[in-house]
Amino acid sequence: MTSLAVKRTTQGMPRAVLVFAAVLVAITISGSLAARLSGVGRAAPPTAEAVQRLTLRFDDQPDGAVIVRRANDGAVIYRIAPETNGFMRATLRGLVRERRRSGLGDETPFVLTFWNDGRMSLDDSATGRRVALEAFGETNGVAFAKLFQASGAVR
Repeated sequence: MTSLAVKRTTQGMPRAVLVFAAVLVAITISGSLAARLSGVGRAAPPTAEAVQRLTLRFDDQPDGAVIVRRANDGAVIYRIAPETNGFMRATLRGLVRERRRSGLGDETPFVLTFWNDGRMSLDDSATGRRVALEAFGETNGVAFAKLFQASGAVR
């Protein structure tokens, strides 16, 4: 009886597979090095300058409203009515949640910044978190721009 058995080689992997693997590794390393040296794919932080800054405190009210105060003098500059301004509320909730998760209180005010390239950001120096407001669309950024107008610092 004749058996058609596949011959096993004791020499290991075929040479062509090893060469292919070596070429693939070399291409991957070369591509990574080229990208690192050229800066391709690297996100450079914008080099804009701050035009205006507001230091703010946000106080929840029993009726569901949020009172916005200037941090330096405590003056009320805006009232977010209950069940309105969903974007502002969601942004603030996220920042406050991060503070609570880190065991921080509300001693440190938030900083709203208008940049000379038209962007706006809301910073929480207590946690180091920054929300780039332009990333959520122009209409959402307008909600925060109202705070500059309300404070008397018309942007």
